[in-house]
Amino acid sequence: MAKRDYVDMGANTRLAHAGNDPRDFFGFVNPPVVHASTVLYPDAATMASRGQRYSYGTRGTPTTDALAAAIDALEGSAGTIVVPSGLAAVTIPLLAFLSAGDHVLITDSVYHPTRSFADTMLGRLGVEVDYYDPMVGAGIGALMKPNTKVVFTESPGSNTFEMQDIPAIAAEAKKRGAIVMMDNTWATPLFFRPLDHGVDISIHAATKYPAGHSDVLAGTVSASEACWPRLRETFFTLGCCSGPDDVYQVLRGLRTMGVRLERHQRSALEIARWLETQKGVARVLHPGLESHPGHALWKRDFSGSSGVFSIVLDGGGQARAHAFLDALAIFGLGYSWGGFESLAVPVNISDRIIARGPYEGPVLRLQIGLEDVQDLKTDLARGLAAAAGV
Repeated sequence: MAKRDYVDMGANTRLAHAGNDPRDFFGFVNPPVVHASTVLYPDAATMASRGQRYSYGTRGTPTTDALAAAIDALEGSAGTIVVPSGLAAVTIPLLAFLSAGDHVLITDSVYHPTRSFADTMLGRLGVEVDYYDPMVGAGIGALMKPNTKVVFTESPGSNTFEMQDIPAIAAEAKKRGAIVMMDNTWATPLFFRPLDHGVDISIHAATKYPAGHSDVLAGTVSASEACWPRLRETFFTLGCCSGPDDVYQVLRGLRTMGVRLERHQRSALEIARWLETQKGVARVLHPGLESHPGHALWKRDFSGSSGVFSIVLDGGGQARAHAFLDALAIFGLGYSWGGFESLAVPVNISDRIIARGPYEGPVLRLQIGLEDVQDLKTDLARGLAAAAGV
């Protein structure tokens, strides 16, 4: 069966087969890991005309092509670049589509390293940066200026999980000629396909669910047909390519992402609903819950939820948050998420301008891993009991 025949099949079928045709590599089910810098040409004429597919390691190998093709099959994109981290997946498209004198609008609930890049590097490059209320929806149009070139979205919002009306934002931005970017790491293209909702650039920290085992750093950026040439040109210009072993690890993780996400989703929803009933928890910030203010948007646009959400403790300060975290035995205290293990971290929103709450107490982000749900509930109950004693 040709690779193109998988396009209309189910997600897990596409995950298992996209990006690789075993007949290209002597029947092996996995593509080779090509370690390459120099690529030889058969003759001077071919070198002069650039008449062969591969020219240098930074411009792609069969390994990177396999992963990019698999992501394109999931995203419905015209092209995908593979970069060394999720943050690089944010910064490269911003550099591609912004120049000195331009204006960018970024959701105030954005991933903190994105904000840091905007406030430092983009500012030094002469780009005007403004942050907007993640709940603005079609009101984004009133915030745009004649020089607004990019509207950056992230839904749900990092750590506090505000849902954005992506189709409405995209429609308003398009009317005014701006490019719309979305960090879609939380949902993955299995639960939300940004380009189907008017987004031009879809960004993922492949470190998370695609790799899935907490041992690889990688990012992917996928573009619409109109935006692909400029994104690709910037990628080649910067030379910011991911190493072949990391690319292969992401491709291998991708094959099981669907079944892992089913488990993450099921466990996280069960635990989130249980936490809503627990003393000491003021709120659970999970868009898949009916109690979440953005639940209707999530239900309208998304086909599933992942394993990451936050809780708000019922009062207290840092001491209570630390007591909760220090009492945990299964949940590790570590940043990132999307791996097989459960994690917990305190949330700091002091850098925000608009999306600051109010919250009843400390906010804690939980990554629900692949462990047994009952064991995780017991661990969280231990944390809540410790917090109550402060």
